[in-house]
Amino acid sequence: MRMRKKKNLEERLFAQSDILFICDIEDLNFETAVSKKEYLELDSWFEKEQPLYLEIGCGKGKFACEFAAKNPDINVLAVEKTANVIVSACEKAQEMGLKNLKFIKGGAEYLPKYLKEHSVDRIFLNFSCPFPKAAYATHRLTHNRFLKIYKQLLKKGAEIHQKTDNMHFFEFSLESFSGAGFSLKNVSLDLHNSGYEGNIETEYEHRFASMGMPIYRLEAFLEENDD
Repeated sequence: MRMRKKKNLEERLFAQSDILFICDIEDLNFETAVSKKEYLELDSWFEKEQPLYLEIGCGKGKFACEFAAKNPDINVLAVEKTANVIVSACEKAQEMGLKNLKFIKGGAEYLPKYLKEHSVDRIFLNFSCPFPKAAYATHRLTHNRFLKIYKQLLKKGAEIHQKTDNMHFFEFSLESFSGAGFSLKNVSLDLHNSGYEGNIETEYEHRFASMGMPIYRLEAFLEENDD
């Protein structure tokens, strides 16, 4: 079912212009689109120069807002494609007065157009759409075509943290990360019963966990000497 457009959506998005960057790209071929760089001036956008963490697929912003609030010494850039959703995340961040959280409305494949190579200290992939049909596997955010993008963005030794409720997607991700040269650690098949400390729940995670469903989690990283 298609989500109903929020009332006064354009006006609400415009009101977030100081913390929200909207990708307005006519070229639907991301490979040619990203070749023309338009790097964001992050040093002037954020109040302080500090480590940059990226959440791809931030939804309504529960994780991004809570993480930014608990970690004022980290700049957080939250990415979401859907205008109806990201506007709620932006408004939540404004209400909380978070100075270290900004947003990009756009797809992950276009990020190299706006972010410099090896500028990101960590990537969060929280409950990404699993695209269960094999024909749509290339749309999964842990498919090799996206992992190539992450390799461009991540600093050496930086990590990707993934959480999902979908076992098959998690298995796909394990194989995809390993096949792309990533090392894995802290792999959990039942996060909420693992003793892991410091977990911040997303909206989806809270719903699934309350139903007794296991949450799968991993950390993937490239060795310092990886090319």
